[in-house]
Amino acid sequence: MPESSSRSPLLRLEDFSVAFDGITVVDRLSLTVNRGETLALVGESGSGKSVSALGAMDLLPGNAAVSGARWLGNTDLSGLRRRDWQGVRGGRVGFIFQEPMTSLNPLHTVGKQIGETLRLHQGLSGRAARARILELLGQVKLPRPEELINVWPHQLSGGQRQRVMIAMAIANDPALLIADEPTTALDVTVQQEILALLAELRDRHGMGMLFITHDLNLVRRHADRVCVLYRGREQETGPVERVFTSPASPYTRTLLDAEPEGRPAAVPRGAPLISASGLGVSFQRPKKLFMKRPPAFEAVRPLDLTLAPGETLGIVGESGSGKTTLALALLRLTQSHGEITFGDSRLDRLSGGELRRMRQRFQIVFQDPFGSLSPRLPVSEIVSEGLRFHQPSLTEAEVARRVAATLDEVGLPADCADRYPHEFSGGQRQRIAVARAIILEPELIVLDEPTSALDRTVQKQLVALLRDLQARRGLSYLFISHDLAVVRAMAHRVMVLKEGEVVESGDCLAVLENPSSDYTRALVAAAGLAPREG
Repeated sequence: MPESSSRSPLLRLEDFSVAFDGITVVDRLSLTVNRGETLALVGESGSGKSVSALGAMDLLPGNAAVSGARWLGNTDLSGLRRRDWQGVRGGRVGFIFQEPMTSLNPLHTVGKQIGETLRLHQGLSGRAARARILELLGQVKLPRPEELINVWPHQLSGGQRQRVMIAMAIANDPALLIADEPTTALDVTVQQEILALLAELRDRHGMGMLFITHDLNLVRRHADRVCVLYRGREQETGPVERVFTSPASPYTRTLLDAEPEGRPAAVPRGAPLISASGLGVSFQRPKKLFMKRPPAFEAVRPLDLTLAPGETLGIVGESGSGKTTLALALLRLTQSHGEITFGDSRLDRLSGGELRRMRQRFQIVFQDPFGSLSPRLPVSEIVSEGLRFHQPSLTEAEVARRVAATLDEVGLPADCADRYPHEFSGGQRQRIAVARAIILEPELIVLDEPTSALDRTVQKQLVALLRDLQARRGLSYLFISHDLAVVRAMAHRVMVLKEGEVVESGDCLAVLENPSSDYTRALVAAAGLAPREG
């Protein structure tokens, strides 16, 4: 451990361990969070980051055994009674969780949810509570607090919901803020806004912050010290600058080297595989009683694009910019207008059986592999489902051989065929989703944020797999992502969308290293994307 900071210790864990049913998942961890500083806790999924924070605050299920010393200031947390914990959690310690949509109650308005913590910890109600709620919404820089106090979580964007979570976390002026992957699902620009806000609140209130993340770029720019975990064991702890420039642990060096590298192989320009002309998507707004119907919402304004065989086109932009809507329109999965040509066929003119037969030529891999894979089916049935539909003449033996060969091609062992999605890691589940897509031997695959929920080391492996499949099969990719480092490693060309409109497009490296629009420059700056040699 490094020498103690001049700041006074706030949270201290000494020889802290957590075991589930006798299996140790956090092994003798020692760390200190000082007042006014941010300590980042980093490591891959399963390294024990969130379990350490939840265990320290006595929030683990009954089958967890916690040992070691836990201190919050001068309070020994190991000896607290159940009723004493109520004053600590939400009072002296605030929590910001990874996914605000599942952490916020969908049945309560924003005001009611923030007001509940004020009532429990401060006894505030009525006008006093409302005034404090409006003050908190203003502190987290949400626009029009008087309106937002009455809205529901589903009516807010991801960044707005995260700001509401922050308002709840700081409502009672906590001494310690635990932020568990608070920006994972957010765009790079929103990430920077949220983390800048947290730093401002930390400095204003003198809080200590435990920042749990697997994104080392965020750690480099927003943390004072870092503690690296691997399989529940501390690898090293120290100032961010020292750990990042002179890592003492081989595992830390592995994490630092995990950014996707290289570039996709060049492809000869020829006749496009898919092209669109004047492609746009509009959604009709609901009509209110006794009022004229409002104009339609243009989710994607008319645009043109082409994609050659073996080429990757990256689609980037903030949430709500129309990236996924554009992809769904190209695949005829949402209603659109304009011309779409796939090979020699006008895709926008096909319907019924003709369109269904064409679908085996293009597939899609979604952002959340756990949500897109049926939990009731084994891997063999998930991967072979499309094959059985499009090629019903295949025998069971032929289907089994195709499944085994495809699983091997994506780097999964043959014995995984009879297992279920919950038995796999996030990276393995995404490989299953890729196998399901390529078993039909498509020419085009839409990859919709396929790496956003994965650790950097797993991202790097998946990028290498996708590039290898593209080189061997001649696949075309439409690659949707807000991670510009991954886009740079995957895409030949890039198209930047803002509010459904093309801001700029062109060669990927040229656009990312010399953007012509202020919007693209803001995306690149927020991503911390350093120029790459060559």
